[in-house]
Amino acid sequence: MSVSDLPRTEANVLKGHEGAVLAARFNGDGNYCLSCGKDRTIRLWNPHRGIHIKTYKSHGREVRDVHVTPDNSKLISCGGDRQIFYWDVSTGRVIRKFRGHESEVNAVKFNEYSSVVASAGYDQSLRAWDCRSHSTEPIQIIDTFQDSVMSVCLTKTEIIGGSVDGTVRTFDIRVGRELSDDLGQPVNCISMSNDGNCILASCLDSTLRLLDRSTGELLQEYKGHICKSFKTDCCLTNSDAHVTGGSEDGYIYFWDLVDASVVAKFKAHSLVVTSVSYHPKDDAMITSSVDGIIRVWKK
Repeated sequence: MSVSDLPRTEANVLKGHEGAVLAARFNGDGNYCLSCGKDRTIRLWNPHRGIHIKTYKSHGREVRDVHVTPDNSKLISCGGDRQIFYWDVSTGRVIRKFRGHESEVNAVKFNEYSSVVASAGYDQSLRAWDCRSHSTEPIQIIDTFQDSVMSVCLTKTEIIGGSVDGTVRTFDIRVGRELSDDLGQPVNCISMSNDGNCILASCLDSTLRLLDRSTGELLQEYKGHICKSFKTDCCLTNSDAHVTGGSEDGYIYFWDLVDASVVAKFKAHSLVVTSVSYHPKDDAMITSSVDGIIRVWKK
């Protein structure tokens, strides 16, 4: 993938949220996206046509994260009201509420089979919930973190959490083993490479760090952006050739994965960029910001 293929041309602007948009995510096939924010709502969009499809309301405080199942039938959301909501996408009905976190919930993710949800909380814990049972109790609580857990990733057998305590911890559910990588700086977002071999961690010293998943070795560091006090997303492009992330000055950065050089940067928003989501197949990206706007970018 060449630098010229990176999405830097604004294709659409999605407006509707009142206040900061805290997350915007493509769905599994990249045809739709979901957003959530300070206005306590979740919104479903067709980003390629710039159309708002549906609004989901039930949260009592800001919605911090949202994730949809691969078949687009269910979604999960979390936020400042300490609750996790499991929704039917088409009807907009809340199927179940998972309660148990003692404070705000920062992030949620479905597993590959959409049967389990993992949540990351301000209460220093990761929790796993069974979507198929009618119990509202977590099936697992991981509370070895020393500070707020900001982000969570899942593999077939592992739950991975990134925390303000400076660690990225991997829990193998099958054997009950924990691996901890200490980055020495507060971690506010983690994402996995598409090949599953690496973890990208955004730290509050304005540095993204790439870790080898099997060894914990620090492979590369990416700098130039500002990330000191806000949760700003980071991810890899769908080819794993470039790293991208938002900045508190409204810029989007692209780095070369291997040599960590900044290959592109552009002003995307007037305020802090909270979220970046790269299209699973095409050269397209959505970004969201404290400015209340979601932008769709194409090459």
